[in-house]
Amino acid sequence: MRIERTKNASRNFAYGIFYRFYSIVFPFVIRTAIIYLLGVEYLGLNSLFSSILQVLNLAELGVGSAMVFSMYAPIARNDSSKICSLMKLYRIYYRIIGLVILLGGVILSPIIPMLIEQNVPPSINIYILYYLNLLATILTYWLFAYRNCLFQAFQRIDIITKTTLISDTVKYCGQLVALAVFHDFYIFFIVGILGQVFNNILILLFSKKYYPDLNPTGSIQKEERKTINGRIRDLFTSKLGWTIVSSADTIVISAFLGLKVLAVYQNYYYIVSALQGMIIILFNSVVAGSGNSMIVDSNEKNYHDLKKLSFITFWLLGYCCAGILCIMQIFMKVWVGDELLLPFYFVILFCIYLTGNIIVQLLSVYKDAAGIWHKDRFRPLASGITNLGLNLIFVNYFNLMGVVLSTIISVFFVSVPWIIKNVFILIFPGRFRDYFRLMINMLCAISISAIFPYLICYAIEGDGIGKLVLNLVICTTGYNLAMYIIYRRSEILSELFSTMKILARNRSSK
Repeated sequence: MRIERTKNASRNFAYGIFYRFYSIVFPFVIRTAIIYLLGVEYLGLNSLFSSILQVLNLAELGVGSAMVFSMYAPIARNDSSKICSLMKLYRIYYRIIGLVILLGGVILSPIIPMLIEQNVPPSINIYILYYLNLLATILTYWLFAYRNCLFQAFQRIDIITKTTLISDTVKYCGQLVALAVFHDFYIFFIVGILGQVFNNILILLFSKKYYPDLNPTGSIQKEERKTINGRIRDLFTSKLGWTIVSSADTIVISAFLGLKVLAVYQNYYYIVSALQGMIIILFNSVVAGSGNSMIVDSNEKNYHDLKKLSFITFWLLGYCCAGILCIMQIFMKVWVGDELLLPFYFVILFCIYLTGNIIVQLLSVYKDAAGIWHKDRFRPLASGITNLGLNLIFVNYFNLMGVVLSTIISVFFVSVPWIIKNVFILIFPGRFRDYFRLMINMLCAISISAIFPYLICYAIEGDGIGKLVLNLVICTTGYNLAMYIIYRRSEILSELFSTMKILARNRSSK
C-alpha cells in the first residue's frame, strides 16, 4: 500500500499549521485569565504539575513510536490482519501503562510539597490538584488512545488535528467559564479531564469511520512480539532522557526559585515552545511518509528528501528566531507588564536553545523513520542527565540563567553531535560532509537574515501594540527578503517552488 506522501504531508502540514495557531491563541487566553483572575502563582502551579506528570508518563516507554513503526511494513504490503493484531497488542500495552501510572502517581504523592519552594495559594490543596492531573493522564491511556496509531501510521495526522480542534474548543470554553464566572481552579481542572474524555471518544468514532475494517483482533507471533518489545526497551532510555530535559528545568525552578519565577520563565518558554511546535508540525507531517519511503525508495532519494526538509526547516527556524529577537520583549510588556519581564540576554539564549532543539528534532525524523532506536538509545539519556546535573549546580550560582544555560549545553555538546553521528553512519553513510556544509551554510544565512530586521526594529523607538505590529511587519518582510536574496539561485529553492506549483495546480483542478 503506497502512501501518497507528498499529498498527505502537505495536508497534514496545512491542518497542523492551523491547529498550531489555534493552540497558541486559546492557551494564551487561558494563561492570561489565570494571571489576572487568580494570580501568577497559580500559573506556576499548573506548569509544575504538568512537568511532574511528564515524569509519570515514562511508563509509556515509547510504546506508541514502536507500534507505529511496526505498522509501516504491513501498510506497505496492505496486510490488514497484521495491522489489526498490532492494534490489539497496542491496546493491551496502554491498559497496563495506565495502571502503572496510577500506582506510580500514588507512590510519588508524598514528595509533592518538597517540589515547591514557596507556599501555594491558601485556597488550594495541592493533593487534590495533583490527583485531578493524574486522573486526566490515566484516562488518556485507558480510553481508546491506541487508535491514534492508525492515523499516524497512515500519515493522516490531519484527522487527529480535526478531532483535537473539536474537543479543545469545548474544553477551553469550559475552562474560561470556570475561571471568569466561578474563579475556581478545581473546576478548571475537572473541565480539562472531561475534555480529554471527549477527545478520546472522538478518536474512536473517527477511526471507525475512516478505517472500519481495522479493529483490535488477532495475535502477534512470539518472535515478532520480542522484536517490538526490544524496540520499546531501546526507546525507554530515549523517553527517559527527553523527560529529564523537558521536566527538570520546571521542577528545579519551582524547588529552588519559587512559583513566581517559574511562571515568568514559563511565559517565555510558552512562546518559544509554540514556535518550536510550528516547525514540529512539519516533522509530524512527513515522518510516516519517510518511514514508508525508507522501505520503497532508494537511499539517494531519501537523502535528497532530507536536504529539502532541512532547507525548509532552517528557513522556518530563522524566521522564528527573528521573531523572538524583534517581538518577544515588547510582546511581554504588552501582555504581562514590566514586572514580569526577563533581561534581553534571555531572549538570545532562547534563540540558541530553539536552534539546538530543532536540529535534533529534524534529524530525529529520519532516526524514527529508519527505526535506529537501539543505536540512539543512550543519547537522550546522556543529554538529560547532563542537563539535570548542570541544573542542580548552575541554579545555585546563576539562578534562572543557569537553568537555561544547562539545557543549551546539554543539547549542543551531547545531543546534537551524537544524533548527527548516528544518522550519518547508520542511515546516510558518506554523506556527512555534504550535509554539514549545508547545515553551516544555512545557520550562517539565518543568523544574518534574523539580525538584519532586529537592527531595524531596534533603531525605531516606540512601545505598545503599534510598535508590536510594526516590528512583526519588519521581521517578516526583512527576514524573508534577506533569505530570498541569499538563496534565490539555489536548486533546492527552485525545486520547492516547482513542487508548490504542482500541488496548487492539482488542488485547483479538483
